[in-house]
Amino acid sequence: MSPPKKSGPKKKVLSLSIHSDNPQQRHINRVTQILDEGGVISYPTDTFYGIGCDLFNKKGIQHIYRLKNRPLKQPFSFVCDSLNEISKYALVSNYAYKTMKRLLPGPYTFILEGTRLVPKIMLTKRKTVGIRVPDNNITRAIVRTLGRPIISTSAGFDDPYAIGEAYGNSLDAIIDGGLLYQNPSSVVSLIDDRPEIIREGKGDVSSFR
Repeated sequence: MSPPKKSGPKKKVLSLSIHSDNPQQRHINRVTQILDEGGVISYPTDTFYGIGCDLFNKKGIQHIYRLKNRPLKQPFSFVCDSLNEISKYALVSNYAYKTMKRLLPGPYTFILEGTRLVPKIMLTKRKTVGIRVPDNNITRAIVRTLGRPIISTSAGFDDPYAIGEAYGNSLDAIIDGGLLYQNPSSVVSLIDDRPEIIREGKGDVSSFR
């Protein structure tokens, strides 16, 4: 993967080492302040280091599309902190609820029909969304403190140093949560209560076969 082009005036990129088991709340507060102000961050999940911003920050989302050189027709997934939060942004049937309750937090992305709360830029043509609740205390603490979901797309590197070298001042903060070996989430569609495995990744999908 070729690193993104660095552009614009040099700025100080905040680098924070956050404990993966017991995230320091003062650091979480600082990160959520950056997100609240429209910033873009790199953060750890249970599958890879992600790049994200506030779900409702259109400028930030467009910036991430440019960083990833990704077509607008391919919306990113986003991270919620709980099943309760998922139900705000997706239509969750009894079947979907039971399925996700069994597997989340975990290395899965579930495809569901989006609600009106989801920005149009984050919806597919079929009005669906990809939602994650990673098994990572840092990420869930950020989303919980922010009070809104954050965008989720892979940074493409296993450690924060490499992310800093590649993206430079294109990010506002880089969270060090330790070395992570990239292993993408399993993607499962739960549309119409008919499970369909879109991508087999880290999460066990044998129950959907």
